[in-house]
Amino acid sequence: MRRSRVIATAALAVLVALVATGILAVVGVLEWPANWWPADSSDPTGGSTPSASATDPSATDPSATDPAVTEPPAELALPSAGALTPVLPSADGPAPDPDAVRAALAPLLRDADLRRHTGVLVRDLMGDREVLRVGDDDPFVPASTLKLLTSAAVLSELGPDNRFVTTVVRAAGRPGATPTAVLVGGGDPLLATSTESAELRGYPPGATIAALAGQTARNLRANGVRTARVGFDETLFAGRSEAASWEPSYVADAVVSPISALLLDGGQLGAGGPGPARAAADALVQALRARGVDVVGGAPRATRTLGDAEVLAQAASPALADIVEYVLQVSDNEGAEVLLRHVGLATARPGSFGGGVAGVREVLSQLGVPFGAITMYDGSGLSRGNRVSLAALGQVLQLGADAQHPELRTITAGLPVARFSGSLAERFVDPRTAAGRGVVRAKTGTLSQVQSLAGTVVTRDGTLLGFAVLTDRIRLADNLDARQRIEEVAAVLAACGCHG
Repeated sequence: MRRSRVIATAALAVLVALVATGILAVVGVLEWPANWWPADSSDPTGGSTPSASATDPSATDPSATDPAVTEPPAELALPSAGALTPVLPSADGPAPDPDAVRAALAPLLRDADLRRHTGVLVRDLMGDREVLRVGDDDPFVPASTLKLLTSAAVLSELGPDNRFVTTVVRAAGRPGATPTAVLVGGGDPLLATSTESAELRGYPPGATIAALAGQTARNLRANGVRTARVGFDETLFAGRSEAASWEPSYVADAVVSPISALLLDGGQLGAGGPGPARAAADALVQALRARGVDVVGGAPRATRTLGDAEVLAQAASPALADIVEYVLQVSDNEGAEVLLRHVGLATARPGSFGGGVAGVREVLSQLGVPFGAITMYDGSGLSRGNRVSLAALGQVLQLGADAQHPELRTITAGLPVARFSGSLAERFVDPRTAAGRGVVRAKTGTLSQVQSLAGTVVTRDGTLLGFAVLTDRIRLADNLDARQRIEEVAAVLAACGCHG
């Protein structure tokens, strides 16, 4: 691949660095959310450790199709996610010299915090070649860097403009009976109670229960209906709502919620609450009552709706590219698991853990990602049974920087920026990592005894590199020290001319 064909990710990162350091002040050029992204709180950092043994969580799920993966109705008049417009020319720095890169990183790789099963990969994304790979004899526990694979697969299969539609339909019933409004989950991972709750969570603009309730109430009144029951349909997804390989405390500790096609406000309900779908239906009940509908019949009940049911309301998610960016920015575990299920459905498999994993394998293998050493049990990286090779992560980053795959651009352009946004907002604090601030964009990964970082960095000579650093046998007391060393690796790459 010619170096000039790489997208302007490097140029964008350079501009961020200038803004972050006060050299240049630009407002709105990059079209990022005004409130930026909250720091990552979803990766578990210690305490309980999932079992190392893992079994296939859902190999026997029934097949399903995905009615939510469709073009939204024309009357919704939704804008396209749009393409990223370069604000500076593409970076075209000199090709890095492998020996110079190895020499620059050698002191860090000899550090005691990184000497136990650590792997480092560096790719020249402008020249489409591997520069350095160290310690890749065995695959690594990826933690949340696995979200890069899930995200690449769903973007490739569905496209960045795809949206997931949540609907309210009128269930068929006996003549004269009280009608039932059924909330049907379309697998929108960012469905919110209201615009305010969406803004509180940092969601891009999308579907809300408040909007659905408003449409539903108007349509019921137009048909002379003042009293209704409420039900819910979450049957789009199949199989278990929690991975068999997850530590049971993960749900209780709000590390992740049970996964559902009806996931409201991230599904964070607290211990002892109803399931995610029931909670969404409860929110619809409250919103309908606030709009004058007399909701009767007790607690909402689960049901399965027919495809020809009368539609009372519908609301579409943000564009898939925006969902993926949110998932990568804040390391949203629930969002990644929902996207995994959509990959399963889009590849004619169940919307389940097993179906999604098989779909990711198929899609990424077709894109040239070496999947032989990869073991996946989920889409978020919470399972300790997951294994990923450095080569696979490097190839996914290469695809995200390839102008021939604009649908995958969010894989690199949507990553957190060191000391600036998302899960890297509070990272790269130490002076030894200053060179990486604003020019490192990367996905974090954290489990107890596991640290990882994978993304891109622009060197001082303007070369765009992809990198991955994974270590998964850290002493418990050294977790934060290992994280610091990994940040230093990225910073050294940023400061290194490394062209011989």
